[in-house]
Amino acid sequence: MNSRAKKRKNLLTPLKKRAGRSHQGKITVRHKGGGVKRLYRVITFGQEPFEKEGKVIDIEYDPNRSADIALVEYEGGECKYILAPQKLRKGDKIIASEEAEVRPGNRMRLKNIPVGTMVYNIAIHPDGKGKLVRSAGSGALILAHEGKMTHLRMPSREVRKILSDCFATVGEVSNPEHRYRNLKKAGISRKKGVRPTVRGSVMNPVDHPHGGGEGRQPIGMPSPKTPWGKKARGVRTRRRKYTDRYIIKRGGKKKKGKK
Repeated sequence: MNSRAKKRKNLLTPLKKRAGRSHQGKITVRHKGGGVKRLYRVITFGQEPFEKEGKVIDIEYDPNRSADIALVEYEGGECKYILAPQKLRKGDKIIASEEAEVRPGNRMRLKNIPVGTMVYNIAIHPDGKGKLVRSAGSGALILAHEGKMTHLRMPSREVRKILSDCFATVGEVSNPEHRYRNLKKAGISRKKGVRPTVRGSVMNPVDHPHGGGEGRQPIGMPSPKTPWGKKARGVRTRRRKYTDRYIIKRGGKKKKGKK
């Protein structure tokens, strides 16, 4: 095993299967179980190592997330995995710094990134790890810098304020074609650890609010419900969030006929 393989091995850790169960062994998330055994790739979502230039030595597939990841080797031979942005290639140089060149993969504070730039892996606290905009093909647009805050248009079209001292990575997350992936057969879904989902309308009334009736029947109620009788669509789930004051414009789907 060469030195690079050893460094990569240190970034892999066993991933224990929980199959949607809580610590009490009770099912808390349905339709989970089975799947192919896989190792977790330890990703660096923060800005360490700071002020050290790194060289991309490989772009890899990660079975634990929708985006691709990049293996970066820093000065001194240290290796880290990062979320790979689009247009990042093997051999490119990247750096996490207070100020750096505006180039895909470079990480810096929002206040030092020009308006109109796409960013991802955005922190919500200064010097914290990236928490926002990390899924495949996503990116947030910097709209303005106002005092200590930066205005960002999120992938959901929501416009919100983030502290300008927070770090973000320049670019958009890799693998934008992920949204068009067709699993083609049930077996692929099972390998991903997803078990079958049975429609409520084919169940009995004791098992689901949509169940019962002779033959095919409509659900017989104004709106769909979960197996536990709660409304399933159009219900606001965001309540008592202290971060609401940072939202300038709510997101949502674009209505037909309107630009």
